[in-house]
Amino acid sequence: MSQGEEKAAPVRVGDLEAWALDPVGPVALCLRQTLLPVEVPVQGEGGVIAPPTYADIGYNVDTLGDGTRVALVDSVGSQANRLEPIFKADPSVGPEDWLVPQVDVVLRTEACGHCAECQRAASSARKTPGRCENPRKVSCSLLDLAHRAADAVVRATELRPTVEAAFAAMGRGDAGPLCDLAPTSLLFGVWDSRGASAVKRPRLVRSIIRAWDVDVLHAAAQFNSVWKMLDGAQQTSLDEAAAKARVRLSEVGLKDAPGVFRKGRTTVAATSDRRVLGGVRARGPITREVTINLVALRGLRGSEPVATRRIRLYLFALALVAATADVDLFLREGCHLHYAGEDLWYQVPRRGPAQLVDLARAEAVRQEFVAAAVAPMRARWSGRREVAFDLEAAKQFVATAKAEDEGANDD
Repeated sequence: MSQGEEKAAPVRVGDLEAWALDPVGPVALCLRQTLLPVEVPVQGEGGVIAPPTYADIGYNVDTLGDGTRVALVDSVGSQANRLEPIFKADPSVGPEDWLVPQVDVVLRTEACGHCAECQRAASSARKTPGRCENPRKVSCSLLDLAHRAADAVVRATELRPTVEAAFAAMGRGDAGPLCDLAPTSLLFGVWDSRGASAVKRPRLVRSIIRAWDVDVLHAAAQFNSVWKMLDGAQQTSLDEAAAKARVRLSEVGLKDAPGVFRKGRTTVAATSDRRVLGGVRARGPITREVTINLVALRGLRGSEPVATRRIRLYLFALALVAATADVDLFLREGCHLHYAGEDLWYQVPRRGPAQLVDLARAEAVRQEFVAAAVAPMRARWSGRREVAFDLEAAKQFVATAKAEDEGANDD
């Protein structure tokens, strides 16, 4: 029997309800997962992974007081963007199987390219085809938008009055309208920075991946072109053309080019600070840490006590779904991870040590709780909703924002 099995407290449906509702209950639930590169079975411990790169700094690597270097592998925002789409439902599935409302924003339509009218347009080389018989909608889910319900695109649709009213209600302490329309905006955090309400809600689910005790590696490459096969006259002619166009021949693939130093850092001395990054080797663990903020959850309210209970139970159910989901860990090229070892869940009390709880293996309990919490919400959904992006409304929004900026500058 493992240490986790010996110490983990069992979890029942009543425990989940208490965590969501009890004002003196735990302040947070925390999950700790150990991750490994998929190449570890080949490379052994300390596989090489590629963290994200950021402008000017490259990898985000911090040095602690004891000299340990810690690399950010996936940020809080990036993790939220990976988790939110798990709530998208297939168009063939009805509301009875949804966990959240489904809203699609149609950005534009485009010609199908196959119907008779499109074929006639192609054969006549007309720039503008006639009326397509089967125009294709180009749309995105509300769950794909970077700023969720507060995204600028939403304000250029018929949803604008509804969203603004929901944020206004949130500003008065009523989370109900926003929960009915876009519950993941409350789950993963939202800021109505462009709206009149300026409401800002913290994340109920926060996830981050770090690699500990890392060594930064570098890469080098050499591109060999046909330059050496050209005669002197050809080379001279190409040099003159490049000088006239103010480009380097290596940039257009007509001259050899070493890949040793990063672009945009040519003013830095030829040191490792300029070198092309080649990943990090983690001598310590690669960890994914997920936190469900129960204080923020219990801070949400509805228009009356029954609504408050419904909202908290529902959002906690969504939080459990998001936090326990085995999302794909192919984060980027060179960073393909997998889960290793046990998931360790802790309930964190207001005072005292955290307690290990057996939430990872309580799948049946979680499913029962989620089903009961989601059922009252489904009755409030009218089915999949489709709204169109209005270019003129977007232009008006831009013009208004510009006028406001100019007024602010005048002050």
